[in-house]
Amino acid sequence: MKKGLKQSLTVLTTVLLLSACGGNSSDKSANSTDKKNETGQKSAKVLNLMEASEVGSMDTIFTQDEPSVNAQSNVFEGLYQLDEKDTIIPAVAKELPEISADGKTYTIKLRDDAKWSNGDNVTANDFVFAWKKMADPKNQANYFFLMDGTILNGTEIVNEEKSADELGVTAIDDYTLEIKMEKPVTYFTSLLAFSPFFPQNEKFVTEKGKEYGTSSENIVSNGPFLMENWDQSSMSWDLVENPNYYDADKVKSEKIHFEVLKETNTVFNLYESGELDVAILTGDFAKQNKDNPDYEAVQRSKVYSLRMNQKRNDKPSIFANENVRKAVAYALDKKSLVENILADGSKDIYGYIPKDFVANPETGEDFRKEAGDLVKTDEKLAKEYLEKAKKELNGDVTIELLSKDGDGDKKVAEFIQGQLEKTLPGLKINVKTVPLNNSIELMKKGDYELSVSMWGPDYQDPMTFLESSVSTKNKTSYRSEKYDQLIDDASNKYANEPEKRWETLIAAEKVLVEEDVALIPLYQQARGQLVRPGVEGIEYHNFGATSTYKNAFIKE
Repeated sequence: MKKGLKQSLTVLTTVLLLSACGGNSSDKSANSTDKKNETGQKSAKVLNLMEASEVGSMDTIFTQDEPSVNAQSNVFEGLYQLDEKDTIIPAVAKELPEISADGKTYTIKLRDDAKWSNGDNVTANDFVFAWKKMADPKNQANYFFLMDGTILNGTEIVNEEKSADELGVTAIDDYTLEIKMEKPVTYFTSLLAFSPFFPQNEKFVTEKGKEYGTSSENIVSNGPFLMENWDQSSMSWDLVENPNYYDADKVKSEKIHFEVLKETNTVFNLYESGELDVAILTGDFAKQNKDNPDYEAVQRSKVYSLRMNQKRNDKPSIFANENVRKAVAYALDKKSLVENILADGSKDIYGYIPKDFVANPETGEDFRKEAGDLVKTDEKLAKEYLEKAKKELNGDVTIELLSKDGDGDKKVAEFIQGQLEKTLPGLKINVKTVPLNNSIELMKKGDYELSVSMWGPDYQDPMTFLESSVSTKNKTSYRSEKYDQLIDDASNKYANEPEKRWETLIAAEKVLVEEDVALIPLYQQARGQLVRPGVEGIEYHNFGATSTYKNAFIKE
């Protein structure tokens, strides 16, 4: 890449989302008027949306769940953002980065009219402060592993060999940010649109201390919306137009209301009564509404898988046994799961990298198509592996399955339980159901055996799904020298050889999913939903935040 070249990055348009809509009676009076949006006027009609679970934190370094990423990506704004086609476009940055010839220095100019909601200017130091805060292991940021192998000294900081102050990011002046890289990272600009890389107002954050990001009163915003009526226990909140946002004239809605809704029956009834403008449906409700003119299936790049923890409480778990892992993997009928239980357009998947997410840089062929199917259903083979496992373990096999408490989550867990026990006599599944944030904490601590887990891509590259087995993102205690060598080669040896890097990543996925059966991909998610006529401008994204609302509104 030549010096001074502006980086441009265009991505495939597939979609995602876990937000929709939910309202209450207090919204109805606000809904009585609507200024027509086609003229550029703002809509005074409240758009009622939903999330399937609570927002865990509004501190961007503690991002760990989809509702939080969505909220953060509408209340804050980073250097870059995604447009409706998932093209990287400037946000707080004035333009795409200037990248040095060796790919190791990024120079980014910031716009000088971006402000925080308290009136402070958004400066380069706000990014330096936030990134060093994220990199510092003592803060236990959920995404601090993103510093490993990217920004200069990030690896040493993550490994506690250097101070976070030595991270290779510098504010040259108030509106110029310089980033030094450990090595060229082809997807780095797309990473800068992800919420953990958003800025933080150092003075405000320091004043609030541990309370920062825990409630509406403890947030200062630089994005299109302010967050009102929210704390970490809230089952509802509002996004209200931020008057200090530099592009406030283009924000289409004055107010968007959210409700947390976990039961599909409640979701459907609220939509039918007019209190909900987008209703996420699964199972029977999705089947029954396929012919409804309001129904649509939004394809996403999120992959649900079974995570098998090989060590629990520092002791080998049942999944340390390879034959148990293979028995479970070959026993599952994923097609039946997506057609009969989900019924929302989700697709069974036989690899970890989703379809239509990323293409071969040389040929343009889709990763999933080129890598092929791995570990397809084979009941006979599954039974053989279970018999081997029973001999090695001296008896029948009992497994605890961790599930979230959403309606759809519980039905998926029940399906897995029923099918495994039916297909594999001698295997017993006990389901443990907990709220989303409890599930995340149990997985982070390694206190589980088997879990239905979702991973949505943070940036557009296979590495967002793969990583290495020694990454802090790995919560399964899986270790493989062969796999790690392939990931290391893709990250370093072949960093500037796109085709060899691509082939190496395909080989790594095969080791992870087929040879070692470290996890079991289940399905690539779609979102079946009813959308009220007049709802426009919600943008769904293929990586990072699943949805943004700057251009969203509802008209009469």
